[in-house]
Amino acid sequence: MGAGALVVVAGGVGWAVYAKLNSNITPDEAAAAELARYEKERPTSLVRGAQNILVIGSDSRAGTKNRRYGKDSGTERSDTAILLHLSSGRRSATAVSIPRDLMVDVPGCRRPGGSRSKPMFAMFNYAFQVGGSACTVRTVERLTNIRMDHHMVIDFNGFKEMVDALDGVEICLTKPINDKAAKLRLPAGKVTLNGEQALGYVRARKSLGNGSDTDRMDRQQRFLAALVHKVQSNDVLLNPVRLYPVLDAATSSLTTDPALASLRGLYELARGVRDIPTERVQFLTVPRESYVYNANRDQLVEPAAKRLFQRLRTDTPVEVVDSSEMHHGPILDFSYTRSHDGDGKTSLERPHDPADPTPPAPTFRGSTAAENPCG
Repeated sequence: MGAGALVVVAGGVGWAVYAKLNSNITPDEAAAAELARYEKERPTSLVRGAQNILVIGSDSRAGTKNRRYGKDSGTERSDTAILLHLSSGRRSATAVSIPRDLMVDVPGCRRPGGSRSKPMFAMFNYAFQVGGSACTVRTVERLTNIRMDHHMVIDFNGFKEMVDALDGVEICLTKPINDKAAKLRLPAGKVTLNGEQALGYVRARKSLGNGSDTDRMDRQQRFLAALVHKVQSNDVLLNPVRLYPVLDAATSSLTTDPALASLRGLYELARGVRDIPTERVQFLTVPRESYVYNANRDQLVEPAAKRLFQRLRTDTPVEVVDSSEMHHGPILDFSYTRSHDGDGKTSLERPHDPADPTPPAPTFRGSTAAENPCG
């Protein structure tokens, strides 16, 4: 009787935990309805099992915890957008940053109040501001011709609390940081960032690096690589005691498409990626250069961008190489020709040997989660 009661209690506790985490996630029903309205114009998925997920960082100041980062103007912008491609069979994961300043065709979208915006050639983050996640998904699909299977939006507080739930994330700094705008002061060397510090680190721009959005995206990618290291090295995904607070923090500020808006949906996603080797978890930014009419904006570099999008759409492997290797002689065992990106370092292509029937894969400037700046 006692053992049976214990099982019942344990089951009840387990269900209560599941129900709480499940209810944390906000299903993006409005976006689902808007995307369904334009289903006929959306790209089709080509490879069974491969998935493309658009991860959007919202700068919303709504709510008590987000209000401390600025005044709530009633609108949201997205300074962070990442197209996450998970290969069929989960052999690799490729995270592609899309610059907020990239000039793109934004379609006519439904505004929060119900009115419709007109199609516009504008900065990429205008899509989220005018039409939220659905408009951003449609803009990315038009830009890349890649079907977004899922999307998720996470706000400032959700990011911060997730890092705290992991007991911080270790990074390495080559020089001290003192950024008043980001309220960030860190010494050089190994530093374990808490949630507030991590948020400042990935958001800061003006006083770090060269002040560009490209440099900020590189920093965000380095942080995500360190985050992957932390999760894998501490077996977070396999330890329920450690996993619960991480899931609780992450799901509390997470809005996803309805198909992903459940603990089961997120668990299936996490289970599929947890065994991907860190060297096959890759980070890169779309090939970009300064916009021809405004140096403070970006445009795609072609044909490099088109080749990248086509490889992701067809689930063809993408190779990345650290930018430092691009400036110091041959990369790996090959010589490469460079595709110009404004900085002369966006993508490289290996010359094709006519005797080799397989065309070489283009190589893009980027990094992997296996690279450890701490040495």
